[in-house]
Amino acid sequence: MLDHSQSNELFDRAQNLMPGGVSSPVRAFRAVGGQPLFIERGEGATIYDVDGNRYIDYVLSWGPLILGHAHPDIVSALQQTAAKGSSYGAPSPLEIELAELIMSFISSIEMLRFVNSGTEATMSVLRLARAFSGRSKIIKFIGNYHGHADMLLVQAGSGVATLGLPDSPGVPAATVSDTLSAVYNDADSVARLFERFPDQIAAVIVEPVAGNMGLVPPVDGFLQSLRDLTESYNALLIFDEVMTGFRVHPGGAQTLYGIRPDLTALGKVIGGGLPVGAYGGRREIMEMVAPLGSMYQAGTLSGNPLAMAAGIATLKGLQTPGIWEGFETHGNQLLNGLNDIAASANIPVVSNRIGSMFGMFFSEQAVTDWDSAKTANTERFSRYFNLMLDNGIYLAPSQFEAGFLSTRHGSGEIATTLAAAEYAFSRI
Repeated sequence: MLDHSQSNELFDRAQNLMPGGVSSPVRAFRAVGGQPLFIERGEGATIYDVDGNRYIDYVLSWGPLILGHAHPDIVSALQQTAAKGSSYGAPSPLEIELAELIMSFISSIEMLRFVNSGTEATMSVLRLARAFSGRSKIIKFIGNYHGHADMLLVQAGSGVATLGLPDSPGVPAATVSDTLSAVYNDADSVARLFERFPDQIAAVIVEPVAGNMGLVPPVDGFLQSLRDLTESYNALLIFDEVMTGFRVHPGGAQTLYGIRPDLTALGKVIGGGLPVGAYGGRREIMEMVAPLGSMYQAGTLSGNPLAMAAGIATLKGLQTPGIWEGFETHGNQLLNGLNDIAASANIPVVSNRIGSMFGMFFSEQAVTDWDSAKTANTERFSRYFNLMLDNGIYLAPSQFEAGFLSTRHGSGEIATTLAAAEYAFSRI
């Protein structure tokens, strides 16, 4: 067993200062038992806790560190930018550079607005969809998580599912009265809602690859059905690519699957580890955003130079030849190895990988939606998580979170991970 005495001491202190001792719920390890680690530093594919223990990291700050921890180009960009000031509350040339980079990857974004988080991006893009359409209702999918805005905490996945909480106390019924829930990967459930409210639905918002109930890919034809239905009923299609943007494909899930949404929400990778989000899409829709149009949205720290600099360095890094081939090679090594180890141990698992994202369910049945995801054996996952942690592998402390690769995860890290997994599966 690794020594976690300093982490435990810090957690004791933190619980008197912050709810649950953490600044975000899933970090508290409630779903896997034990106490969270306090991380002191990260380097490449690894992190080090305050007790000096080293871990290969597959959380990567929940996705944004696609180039790994403390990448030299990002560190340099931050140092140079910070020396000039951390925030101006005024336009900066870095906003233009990052916006142009994003648009060079994602062709459906003709104009965008920077915000400070994925939650801000999704709540703002839905306000815009309602303003543009003149309608009030939105459709979301059970198990898809779009941030903690009131109107979106309806049958959400991720941390809500991890902690076994209801949608959330404090959310007024009136706030979610126009939020309709459909079944992910079930286009018929969406069609029925449109048939019931043909002139009232402003938009459908979807994680094109679900990453907040574990990693669940879209079934063939599902995303195209959403595109067809929204066009038929003059509603907008919104892709929440906060997690999948630049992760499943350089151009996001929309490029991978050949679907052009009207609007897109982004986050994670475009900040390179700093707080940032963005929403964008068709020019005629985005022109409704203030000050050009009447849909109001603002943010003092939006487009701040530190986040822009980190994002620019990250996206430029993703233009390096061979990166995506590396994700395919090492991703296949990891998932194929895990599948073989599980089969040898006679433990049923369902695993998925798309680009640099992956997930594994302790389940005997296919996982295509929230109902099938929640049949996974969470007790078995908890044992697996803790055995992997004891052997220096840091996974997301929840069955219902995706894992991530960085460009710094190579064959050596994969081999070490598989050795730990072989030990873990032999003792589950």
